[in-house]
Amino acid sequence: QVQLVESGGGLVQAGDSLTLSCVASGRTFSSYAMGWFRQAPGKEREFVGAIMWSSSITYYSESVKGRFTISRDNAKNTVYLQMNSLKVEDTGVYYCAADSRLYILREGRGDYWGQGTQVTVSS
Repeated sequence: QVQLVESGGGLVQAGDSLTLSCVASGRTFSSYAMGWFRQAPGKEREFVGAIMWSSSITYYSESVKGRFTISRDNAKNTVYLQMNSLKVEDTGVYYCAADSRLYILREGRGDYWGQGTQVTVSS
């Protein structure tokens, strides 16, 4: 089992930056690919990005590419989502997920999920 706890959400203005963290506990964190997802009110959950266990490979959705950066610190069992140039449409609950298979995360699925952290971007 892997337990995931997100933090760092909050209320910011458009154009601001925010960094989310996801701390994992349980099984070997470094063996899992990690992903970030978000869900806006009334919308389905969408893939934001993912990172391989080795940090050598990252993927992003087109909507955040160039603005968001995923990184991880395996020594701290933590994955980060650095969000720059935030837009109102980035508002939503952000979730991190873990799976041993990166392609599963890219498909919007995963074995383990956190409870989410709210990000609200005001205009």
